[in-house]
This record gives sequence, C-alpha cells and structure tokens, in this order.
Amino acid sequence: MNHNFVHLEYSETHSGVARAERVVANFKNMGHAFNPSHTLAAILLSAVVAAFVVVADQMIDTWADGHLLTAWVALWAVAFATVGLFAGVTKSMAIQLKQGLDGWAARAAQRRSDERLWAIAQTDSRLMSDLQTALSRAEAVSSESESSTQKRVSRLLKNSQYYI
Repeated sequence: MNHNFVHLEYSETHSGVARAERVVANFKNMGHAFNPSHTLAAILLSAVVAAFVVVADQMIDTWADGHLLTAWVALWAVAFATVGLFAGVTKSMAIQLKQGLDGWAARAAQRRSDERLWAIAQTDSRLMSDLQTALSRAEAVSSESESSTQKRVSRLLKNSQYYI
C-alpha cells in the first residue's frame, strides 16, 4: 500500500500580529510596573544631585581657567558620587512620604465618613437608635477591647443630645 500525504508547514500566526500583540502587552506591563514611590525617589535624587552639582560648579569655577578638563571630570565625579551616596536615602524618604500621605488620606476619608454618618443620624431617629443599640451591645460584649469604630461611635453619641 502506498500512502501519499502532503505535509505543509504553515505558520498559524502572523508575525506582524504577534509583534503588535507583544507591544500592547509590554505597554500594559509598563502600567502595572509603575510605582509612585520610585518616581518620587528619582525626583528627590535628581534634586539632591542638582544641588551638589551647582555647589561643585561654583567651587570649580574659581580655579577652572587653565584646567577645564580637570574641572569637568571633577564635576561629574561629584554628580556620580552624589547619586551613589543618596540613592538609598531618597528612596526611603519617598516611601516614608508616600506612606504618610496614604495614612493622612485614609484618616481624612474616615473623618469625613464619620461626619456624614453623624449628620444623617441626627436627622434620622432610626439610625440614631441603631447606633445606640450597636454601642450598648458592644459595651456588653467587651468594654476592654473596643475597636476604633466603636470608640468613634461612642464618642459621637456621648457628645450628642440624643444620647440616652
């Protein structure tokens, strides 16, 4: 028996389409890899480097008349040394600043939420009674381990004219 088969090797994907898909995937990955603390650290580092370069330029300018190449090398040595010395410091400062701002924003949002809830509770007797009931239940369960929400509600109710 003689079997004749045709074996054709055709690509199942178009190479241009595959390249375009990789480009789109790379752009998506760049968006996910963006870290604001790294950007802030780079900005702080560039500010520190610029300050040191300006100081070094002022110092070198006085004796650079006949030694231009030496002054140029010294200026760049100061720039690279500054980058090396302050890279870790600026990154940690940026991370601390970002964490501090995140905490401040969370506290401000929580405060605004408490104020809105309290404004609604002052006009709605059902909500006020629910808050008082939740507070009395929480005090019955455990007065020692109050959560921060329970503390805020109890503080609001104690300052209220509706507190029973």
